[in-house]
Amino acid sequence: MGEHQVEQNTDHHGMRGFMKSLLNDLGALEQMLDTGRIESGVARIGAEQEMFLVDSHFRPAPVATEVIARVKDPRVTTEIARFNLEANLTPRLFEGDCFRRMEEEVKDVIELVREGARESGADVLLAGILPTLQRSDLTLGNITPCPRYYQLNDAVMRLRGGAINVHIKGLEEVNVSSDNMMLLSSNTSFQVHLQVGPAEFVPLYNMAQAVTAPVLAAAVNSPLWLGNRLWQETRLALFQHSADARSRAQQERGFPTRVGFGERWLEGSVIELFREDIARFRPILSAESEEDSLDVLARGGVPRLGALCLHNGTVWWWNRPCYGVSEGKAHLRIENRVIPSGPTTLDELANAAFFTGLMTALPEEYGAIDKRMTFDDAKSNFWAAARHGLNAQFNWIDGHSHTSSALILEHLLPLARAGLAAQKVDAADIDLYLGTLEERVRTGQTGAQWALSSLASMGKSGTPDMRHRALASAMHEQQRTGEPVHRWPLVEQSEPEDWSESYRTVGQFMSTDLFTMRPDDLVDLAASLMDWRHIRHVPVEDEAGQLVGLLSHRTLLRLLARGQQGGERVAVRQIMKAEPVTVAPTTPTLEAIALMRTHRVGCLPVVEDGALVGIVTATDFLIASAQLFKERLTPKVAAQEIARSAHQAG
Repeated sequence: MGEHQVEQNTDHHGMRGFMKSLLNDLGALEQMLDTGRIESGVARIGAEQEMFLVDSHFRPAPVATEVIARVKDPRVTTEIARFNLEANLTPRLFEGDCFRRMEEEVKDVIELVREGARESGADVLLAGILPTLQRSDLTLGNITPCPRYYQLNDAVMRLRGGAINVHIKGLEEVNVSSDNMMLLSSNTSFQVHLQVGPAEFVPLYNMAQAVTAPVLAAAVNSPLWLGNRLWQETRLALFQHSADARSRAQQERGFPTRVGFGERWLEGSVIELFREDIARFRPILSAESEEDSLDVLARGGVPRLGALCLHNGTVWWWNRPCYGVSEGKAHLRIENRVIPSGPTTLDELANAAFFTGLMTALPEEYGAIDKRMTFDDAKSNFWAAARHGLNAQFNWIDGHSHTSSALILEHLLPLARAGLAAQKVDAADIDLYLGTLEERVRTGQTGAQWALSSLASMGKSGTPDMRHRALASAMHEQQRTGEPVHRWPLVEQSEPEDWSESYRTVGQFMSTDLFTMRPDDLVDLAASLMDWRHIRHVPVEDEAGQLVGLLSHRTLLRLLARGQQGGERVAVRQIMKAEPVTVAPTTPTLEAIALMRTHRVGCLPVVEDGALVGIVTATDFLIASAQLFKERLTPKVAAQEIARSAHQAG
């Protein structure tokens, strides 16, 4: 997430000072480009490994600051949530055994973090999106206590002027609203950096834009969010929504988001991208400048361009330009941000090798990509890959159409091999990493497809929470073996030994497929609905989705007992129970059972921020009661409690 030393509560005067530094940095960079003071002729690669910290039940473990304190490794740093970490890997010359050494470093760092997490009862899991994430995890209670993250959240929400809304349609659909940007913490990635010279930056940046689609199609690993099956790489849509700082007026006129693919091919130099960032996006973080970049440059020094780098870190292009200084020399990098974390370190390095191999080979094979492909096709390919993975259809060079699998296997993989060979990467490593990607594409088993196929294999056994925990558990187990994802067996059993953990809170097993009524609907319709769907309770909500009442089967029987046949003229509001007893998704199960007994009700609507999100009935509690009471009570007392719950449900 970039520079952590930022200023809070910056006034207009301070922000103007930061803008002055930002413009000075841009001017200094222009001078450095004009006078040949940016390193060229050297290719290096690097990466950032993001990861989740999970507890023994594979749920988010908010212990990042404690882990960092134990690890004491400068490569390991925080992310926005206390259950995320990031490792900045050592840049290496793009040659020889660079990929193998990078993979070894990733494994070493993960093992260091794992050791540091063990004392907190936590572990590391690599996933684009953690399958066990719940809405209650994505709150400011889990934000990392660091000025950068508080300031970032405050600035985005202030600019936006209202809640962040995430609406994603896939196999299923999700619509979530948030008053903060912690939804961003759902995502982790493996960000690949490629150092390039200033003269070649424009053609290589454009090439990165074009090849990102097939790289992404092969790398997808984020098909689930909050229990919903969405895109093959849901992370992209979620990131774009979560960091959307646009006001309503900006949205209505199509103003671009701070997270995006871009709108056109790059033409002049890297300066175009930085100018675009400054012109379109207000600074949302600031820091006191430690140097006058123009003065440093005039004295023959190498400026760090701190203001420019800080602002650049708050504009998240999927291929982002980066400036840096290493060993006293300034350089430019292209940061590819689309590759998700996981499924294994081997899979991640296979994706990196594919991307960098294409970046080396395709400029010679294709020439200027902007002369062979429209930008609209490159952008359309990108979003098709995110939605459909290896099933995406691409419009490739010269207007030819290919399936992503055919394009990769028949055309791009041979070119990537040639590119890595031309870069003098070890032949054995080319075979290992590109061979891994090739087998993944041939089998069709990406990380995303493995997760979806495993869920299908588990069917309806257990609860959704059980299935998602089983998925995360299998991911963790397979990652420890090191076997690439195309060799992973599907998960078929959804009931873990600690299956009672899936019944700790109401939100883990509540029903969300709800049939509801409006207050002015006919009671006869409600009776018919109960008969058709074999349900005994119907929530009543208003047009805004706010819960206003509850109608029970027992109430209908009383209506009939009074001699009112049918209900043709009776409105639901006349017989519903107004202001019913409710619970939240985070309500502990035992507390919910106690509420049902105290109020002698057989159903509890589940409400969040006033809106109906689910329902639990006494019948739903039977399995939970059996397990939870078995752990705490004698068999005789447990049987009595279960029988009492069953009687209330009746």
